[in-house]
Amino acid sequence: MLESIASPQLWAVLVSGVVLLLALDFLLTRRPHEVRMREAVAWSAFYVALPLAFGVYVWSAWGAQRGLEYYTGYLVEKSLSIDNLFVFILILGAFAVPRELQQRVLLYGIVGALVLRTIFIVLGAAALATFTWVFLVFGLVLALTGVKLLRDALRGKDHVIDVNSLRAVRLLRRFRPVTSDYVGTRLSVQRNGVRMLTPLALVMAAILATDIVFAVDSVPAVYGITEDPFLVFATNAFALLGLRALYFVLEGALSRLVHLGYGLAAILVFIGIKLGLHWAHGVWTWVPEIPTLVSLLVVVGVLAATTVSSILVGRRSDVLEEPVARDEEPVGVGR
Repeated sequence: MLESIASPQLWAVLVSGVVLLLALDFLLTRRPHEVRMREAVAWSAFYVALPLAFGVYVWSAWGAQRGLEYYTGYLVEKSLSIDNLFVFILILGAFAVPRELQQRVLLYGIVGALVLRTIFIVLGAAALATFTWVFLVFGLVLALTGVKLLRDALRGKDHVIDVNSLRAVRLLRRFRPVTSDYVGTRLSVQRNGVRMLTPLALVMAAILATDIVFAVDSVPAVYGITEDPFLVFATNAFALLGLRALYFVLEGALSRLVHLGYGLAAILVFIGIKLGLHWAHGVWTWVPEIPTLVSLLVVVGVLAATTVSSILVGRRSDVLEEPVARDEEPVGVGR
């Protein structure tokens, strides 16, 4: 395992805090209800303030370098989590999940993502501590993922989820029949003496399948910023915890971030290059490395450019969609 700045006690405090926050979320979603914007904004603000405050603690306790690594890693993980959230929106729409059940589905998805990423973090730390060439492998994975995202964005590939093509969904349907309606938060019901899955079980299978894919990208990405497993876990946990509330705040706005794919592609390729240079520097000391401050500036710059350009394109589209001839007299009406 790579050496961590945190003591076992601090690890225990962080993990306990994450578990308590997840338990609180389960209590809040125990009774299904439609989330109001005021509630979603309040919880989103809390989950933004919490990691920012934690970053202040990291900065004061371990210095500016660790603080920069934490904030940069958090921004990278948050941007990837927003992309994850966009896929969640597509899945919820494809399965026509009732609004009062959506937050419970999102919470299950967040827990699944956190568990999977924790496993990848432990495996990644062990691999990096044993084999330095793993940095190069991580870099290649990120660079190839970035290139794929860029190709999809250039082709204008539509983000459409065909639920019937998902392997996890097909596997469940092979073993159990599925009801045609949702039964609250239940994943299965007994009908006519037969145990049947509800559509919610299929939704969960689809969500967890996407969690695996995103874990493969997100963990190497943050290891490209910091090698400290404690900071890697903290950035992943804080980026994921606020997604449930953020979903209801950005549900309509996410579809307008038309350049998000370009931004994520650039960030992943950049971090992939950074990891490759880090590996090469360990072999040939004359090879330069990319400082963490430069990484932070690049990530912030790319995200800002992506957001601004998406807003400008959205406004231009709105203008073009307005009626062109408001003042024209109707043609063909008898006078």
